[in-house]
Amino acid sequence: MTTQFSVADIELELYRYPAKQESNLQAWDAADEHLIKHIQESQQHPVSTAIINDSFGALSTALTKHNPDWPLIIETDAKTSQLGIKQNLQHNQLSSDNIQWCNSRDLLPVSIELVLMKLPKNLNYLAHQLDRLSQILPKGTTIYIGAKAKSINKSLLELLAKHLGTATASLTWKKTRVITCISDGIVRALPAETRWSVPEYQLTISNLSNVFAANKLDIGARIMLENMPKGEFNSIVDLGCGNGILGLRAKQLYPTATIHFVDDSEMAIASARKNWQFNHLDNSSLEGEQASFHWDDCLTHLDENVCPDLVLCNPPFHQGEAITDHIAWQMFLDAFRKLKEGGILHVVGNRHLAYHVKLKRIFKNCTTVASNGKFVILQAQKMPKSS
Repeated sequence: MTTQFSVADIELELYRYPAKQESNLQAWDAADEHLIKHIQESQQHPVSTAIINDSFGALSTALTKHNPDWPLIIETDAKTSQLGIKQNLQHNQLSSDNIQWCNSRDLLPVSIELVLMKLPKNLNYLAHQLDRLSQILPKGTTIYIGAKAKSINKSLLELLAKHLGTATASLTWKKTRVITCISDGIVRALPAETRWSVPEYQLTISNLSNVFAANKLDIGARIMLENMPKGEFNSIVDLGCGNGILGLRAKQLYPTATIHFVDDSEMAIASARKNWQFNHLDNSSLEGEQASFHWDDCLTHLDENVCPDLVLCNPPFHQGEAITDHIAWQMFLDAFRKLKEGGILHVVGNRHLAYHVKLKRIFKNCTTVASNGKFVILQAQKMPKSS
C-alpha cells in the first residue's frame, strides 16, 4: 500500500481510516493529485475554501501543509471521511485550527470564495450538493471538481449548469480531469426527500439524496425482511442502517426492544430518525428511549453500556468507487466485540462475497438461514467463553 503523497512541493504520509484496516487501498487518487496540481499551477492564494467529498484528507492536509492559515470549510456525509481527515492531519503534525467542519445538511457559511470538490458516485447526491452551493455562492465563484476522465461527459456538464453554473473540463492528466464550474448566482431549492411505501410491512420510507436504495426496497433488504431471526431480543443494532428499514421492522417484531441505528452516512441517520418518527414505532407501554441514532464508523464509538443481543447487518462492499470487503470485516469484528454472550449476528450478502468464511473465522460458527440465486442470509452466534 502506497502512503507517500507527493505533489509539487507538498509531501505527506496519508492513510485510510482506520489506519489499521484490512485493505491495501491508498488514501487518495489521481483526481486528488490533479486538483492540488491545478491549485499550485494557478498560484491560487489562500481564501475561504470549501472542500467537499475529501475521502480521507488528501485535499485538506495538502492545503494545510501548503499554508497552515488557509481557511477551510470541510463538508462530508461520511463519518469515516471526517475521522480520516483528522487522523491524517494529526499524523502529519498539522493543526486543524484553520478548519470548520460541516456535514451534508449543515448550513454552509456565506463566506466561501472557492470550492474544491471530488465528484461523488451518486449523481443525485451531486445535484443536492450543487443546489446547496447555489444558495450561498455569489455569482462568479469558482468551483473545481476532480474526477476520472471517463466519468466526465456532456450530460454531467449539463447537470452542473442546471444546478450551479456553466462548466468546462481541463485536459486529461493521469486519466483524470478538473472541471471548472462558475456559479451563476441563481438560488435553487433543495431537492425533496424521496418517499415510498412498503405495504406488506405497513411502513412508509423516506430517503435523503445520499442514502442507498433511493426510491425502492433493495433486494438484499427484501430477503432479509422475509427471514428475520426468531426469538426474543431486548437490544438490537441495525448496523449500516441506511434508511432504517431493518431496524423499523425489528421494532414491529420485537416491540419491547430498544433499537440502535448506526451508519457512516449522516444522511442515512437523518433518514432513519425521520422514518422512526413518521411510522410511530415507540411502544406506548414502555418508558424511556426506545431508539438511538449514531453517525459513526461501524460500532467504534457506540456507548460501552450498549450490549446488544441481536445485530442486523447488510454490509456495503464498496467505499466510494473502490470494491472492498474491509468494511464487512470491521462490521463483523465490531459486532462480535459488542454482542452479549449468546447474542446473534444476522447478515445478508451477495453469495459470491463468501461472508461465511469471515464469520466462521471470527465467531467459530455460521449457519445459512436462507438463500436465493443471488443472496444468502447467514447467522453467527457469540458463544459463551469456556470456563
